[in-house]
Amino acid sequence: MLRRTFLHTLFGSLGIGLSGRINANTQLLEPKRRVLLQESPLAGYQYHRAQGIWQFLQIGETLKLRRESANRYDRNAIAVWFKNEHLGYVPRSENRTLAQMMDRGELLEGRIVRLLEDDNPWRRIRFSVFLST
Repeated sequence: MLRRTFLHTLFGSLGIGLSGRINANTQLLEPKRRVLLQESPLAGYQYHRAQGIWQFLQIGETLKLRRESANRYDRNAIAVWFKNEHLGYVPRSENRTLAQMMDRGELLEGRIVRLLEDDNPWRRIRFSVFLST
């Protein structure tokens, strides 16, 4: 049995997730961590695909954040995607620092933290942004 398989089996049986990286010598390196940066409402819900795929969204789902530095309306724009569907954006008032981090190559990801049936599109989806270290 490979050492990597053994460690995954051992830690899994103890109820401990093993999300670290393994190098070519199968030595365990530091585990992947996520640092919470902010929580935001989804901007642009009514203009993108969020309404059309509402029934597929769940709390805890991973969201992809894509930098749109060439966006003609906001040079700090960060699009929020669920799988292959564009849901909206990080609000303009909350995206500057995140855009700078992404421009430096930092890896950011989102997670849905609230789904609310509401007439106000700004209250429908709330998500957290994490820095992966």
